[in-house]
Amino acid sequence: MSSRLAEAQRIVIKIGSALLVDQESGALRRPWLDAMADDIAACRARGQEVVVVSSGAIALGRRQLGLAPGPLRLEESQAAAATGQIRLAHAWQGALARHDLTVAQILLTLDDTESRRRYLNARSTLGTLLRLGAVPVINENDTVATSEIRYGDNDRLAARVAEMASADVLVLLSDVDGLYTADPGRDPNARRLETVHGITAEIEAMAGAPLSAVGSGGMTTKIAAARVALAAGCHMAIASGRIDHPLAAVEAGAGCTWFVPNATPRTARKLWIGGTLKPLGSVTVDHGALKALARGSSLLPAGIIAIEGQFERGDAVLLRGPDGVELGRGLIAYSTDDARLIMGHRSQDIERILGYRGRDEMIHRDDMALNRNPADAPDA
Repeated sequence: MSSRLAEAQRIVIKIGSALLVDQESGALRRPWLDAMADDIAACRARGQEVVVVSSGAIALGRRQLGLAPGPLRLEESQAAAATGQIRLAHAWQGALARHDLTVAQILLTLDDTESRRRYLNARSTLGTLLRLGAVPVINENDTVATSEIRYGDNDRLAARVAEMASADVLVLLSDVDGLYTADPGRDPNARRLETVHGITAEIEAMAGAPLSAVGSGGMTTKIAAARVALAAGCHMAIASGRIDHPLAAVEAGAGCTWFVPNATPRTARKLWIGGTLKPLGSVTVDHGALKALARGSSLLPAGIIAIEGQFERGDAVLLRGPDGVELGRGLIAYSTDDARLIMGHRSQDIERILGYRGRDEMIHRDDMALNRNPADAPDA
C-alpha cells in the first residue's frame, strides 16, 4: 500500500496540534514544519496536488494571549483561534515559500460542508486553487463556530475535505502510527492493523480516547473520518507524524494503517449523485447535446430545450433525452430562473444575459451520473 501515496493524483494531509505545537511551551515546532514542507514540495514536484488540513491555531493563540493551561471557555477558544490562525497561516506560508509554493488559507465550519450551495462554493474554490498550483491550508473556523456548527476535530473535517476535493488519498498524521487491536500502552499483545477494508463494529471497538492534551481528536474521530473517506472512494492512512519527513516515511513503507475503499472517488461521487439525491426538477436536451453527452462531455446551456421544476444551484435534477426518457441525474449549476434565461444560448452569452459570469456548463460531467448510454437514445 505504500505506493498508493506516490501514485495519488490528489492528496489531503491532516496535521494535528500536537505535531505542530510543543505541548509544554506552546511554541511552534518550526524544524518539523520545515521537514513537512519538504515532503509537500516533493509531492508537488512530481505533479501531485496537495491540500493540508492543519490544526494548531488555538494552541498557538492561547500562548500568545497568555491563557492559563487547562480547558478554555468558548469565548476564550474563539479568541485564541483568532490570534493563532494568523500565526499558523504565516508559518505555513514561510515554510512553503522556501519551495516557491503559494499558500491559500480556507476556514470552514460544519455548515459549509453540509449546506449544498456552500459545499459547492467551497468545492469550486478548492478546485480552482489546486488548478492554479496553490497549496490550500484548511482549518475549522473556530472564531465563529459554536458547538452546533462545529466538527470539533480536524480528523472528520479532513475527511469531508477529501470527499469535497475528490482526493485519492487522505493521510491523518498523528501521535500514533495506526489502528491497534488494543491500547498498545496497556496491552503488550496489541498489534497494529496493516489494512482495513470496512468499518465494522469490531473496528469501532478498537478506538480509544485522545492520547494528547493538545489535540482534540482520538482514534474514535479517526474511525469516523475513515467511514467518510471510504464512502467517498478515498484511501486513508493513519500514520505517525512524530518523525521528520513523515510523508516520505509512509512512502518508504513505514508502519501505518491503510483503510481501503471499494470504489474510486469518481465512481463513489457518481453513485452518490445517481442513487442518493432527490431530484427537484428536470432538464431536457436536444440531439446535439445527446451526442456530446455520449462522448463524455458536460451539458452546456445551448443543448437544453426544456426545464421543469423549481431548484437552486447545486440541487439534483433529472436529465432527459429528446424522447423524454430519463438519461440520469446531475447537480445543476444554476437556479431554475437563471437556467431558463440561458437555456439554448452559448456559454459566452451567459454574462450578458445574467449580468454575472457563472459556470460555462449547466451540468459538469463530474457532477453527472448517467443510467443509460445517450448514444442508445432514439435519433441520437
